[in-house]
Amino acid sequence: MEAVAIRLGDYRIEIVPDAEFGLDGGAMFGVVPRTLWSKPAPPDDHNRIRLSMNCLFIEAGRERILVETGIGDKWSAKHAAIYNIKRERTLGESVRIITGVPPEEITIVINTHLHFDHAGGNTTGDTEGKLVPTFPNARYFVSRGEFNHAEAPLERDRSSYMPEDWRPVSDAGQLELKLAEYEVVPGLWMETVPGHNRTMQCMRLERGGRTLYSFVDLVPTRAHVPYAWIMSYDLYPVETLEAKKRLLPQAAREEWLCFFYHDADLPLCRLIEEDGKLRAVEYG
Repeated sequence: MEAVAIRLGDYRIEIVPDAEFGLDGGAMFGVVPRTLWSKPAPPDDHNRIRLSMNCLFIEAGRERILVETGIGDKWSAKHAAIYNIKRERTLGESVRIITGVPPEEITIVINTHLHFDHAGGNTTGDTEGKLVPTFPNARYFVSRGEFNHAEAPLERDRSSYMPEDWRPVSDAGQLELKLAEYEVVPGLWMETVPGHNRTMQCMRLERGGRTLYSFVDLVPTRAHVPYAWIMSYDLYPVETLEAKKRLLPQAAREEWLCFFYHDADLPLCRLIEEDGKLRAVEYG
């Protein structure tokens, strides 16, 4: 994916891909038959589809914000092979190269939720192998509800949470627990949208008369725009459907910039309606 940089008013925004990985296509599309989802998302020999983890860098005045931290670099060779993780460099290096900002100068890290593919880059090993915050001077934000769920997950989603992604941050005194809805900096809001779980948050940025909305795992890729194309990973798929029916038409009507975190090729899109159906196209 080519580097993407945009401005919303006086805020600078850069997309920072962490790594590519693969998840089972059937799980990613739920009840949708393979004959349909395999057209926009061709699977490999292990039925995995190609995904990315696209973090957002936002420069807002003195604040240098990173939304999500990808899958991290703490994986064994065995598990990296299972998830087909393809990494060119560390997240910290990607942040430095793409944004020009070293990890030490990131001031805020936001986790929409604490699943390993969204919060894995929160921590990394130091020279002695101890896990430490990847961004040593940042305040890390996550909702209190999501933190409480991560500490006591359901049997169904237990494998999605890895305490080493947040406990070293908490031990370092850098973790701040937030409300179900809160404003990070002027115009940048985090809002809880149930469906994927009860406590995942989506990001809304309104600046310069435009709106950028990150759908996170509510709509993980462009292929998930159709209402019924919902992941099996979602704990509450009916609520996912309700949220999509509420937000996606509004996004098309108001010409939002739509950000799809897991899309490997075109994470930033706009939505258009054709023949009564919504479709994602390049935002420019």
